Amino acid sequence: MKHFRTINEFHQFRQLPQPRHPLISVINIDAIKHLHTDEPLTLLLDFYCIAIKRISNFKVKYGQQQYDFDNGIMSFMAPNQVYSIVLDKNEKLKQSGWVIFIHPDFLWNTTLAQTIKQYDFWDYFVNEALFLSEKEEATVTNIIQNIQQEYCSNIDRFTKKIITSHVENLLNYAERFYHRQFITREKTNHQILERLEKLLTRHFADDNLTIKGLPSVKYVSEQLNLSPGYLSSLLRVLTGQNTQQHIHGKLIEKAKEKLSATNLSVSEIAYELGFEHLQSFSKFFKTKTEMSPLEFRKKFN
Repeated sequence: MKHFRTINEFHQFRQLPQPRHPLISVINIDAIKHLHTDEPLTLLLDFYCIAIKRISNFKVKYGQQQYDFDNGIMSFMAPNQVYSIVLDKNEKLKQSGWVIFIHPDFLWNTTLAQTIKQYDFWDYFVNEALFLSEKEEATVTNIIQNIQQEYCSNIDRFTKKIITSHVENLLNYAERFYHRQFITREKTNHQILERLEKLLTRHFADDNLTIKGLPSVKYVSEQLNLSPGYLSSLLRVLTGQNTQQHIHGKLIEKAKEKLSATNLSVSEIAYELGFEHLQSFSKFFKTKTEMSPLEFRKKFN
């Protein structure tokens, strides 16, 4: 693993000119030397990375779907995330685009220092990158060029404020474009919903929840080959509920089934559903349905 603690270290590694500012860098990818097959494949950065790339001779297969990086794509990495480079030894990697590195210290004493953590896409997987339309790519490139212009200007007391304003604008557009991507990939996304429904139905069909417990968001995401953040964002756009709410919805559905179709006591049902205490189950059920388990059961008597 190659660990880069400063942006300058990365510039030296890639044989780039020294950054104009120690805490931020804007790089035209054309200036980066081609990667070699004998270099470290695993990298760790202590700073944010925002990239928009067009990459030739480079494809990623994830599950049963192949992702073609010839299109304009945008990706995001938060500090201390490990990522890997996979090269085809028989192909020469060709790429173009922009990369922005931002050290967390650059954002100190700005509103973006707190709001930047609220964007879900920092934790998305590589196959969950943002695929830009031609118009979207032009919008993003224009903002990056504005950042570059300010980055290349003389540093003064307005530099940080102007750059962070452009970066925030860039992140807000990315959030909008991700929202569009969730909607336009209708077939793929509805297949994810179907797989989620089957996964939860299968899990709750087993009455052994006292041992298995509820499926966690992490478990569900891993089974669907998606990052937890991407899955929850996708579900919120398509259904208005995140992953945890879908899990709870399936639990309530199972509870209603047992209350209406069995003679088990409420205590027994609570235990079978993995609750250690009746009070916890009753409180959970009432929060979700606005009635107690007994009130719900009386509707069927």
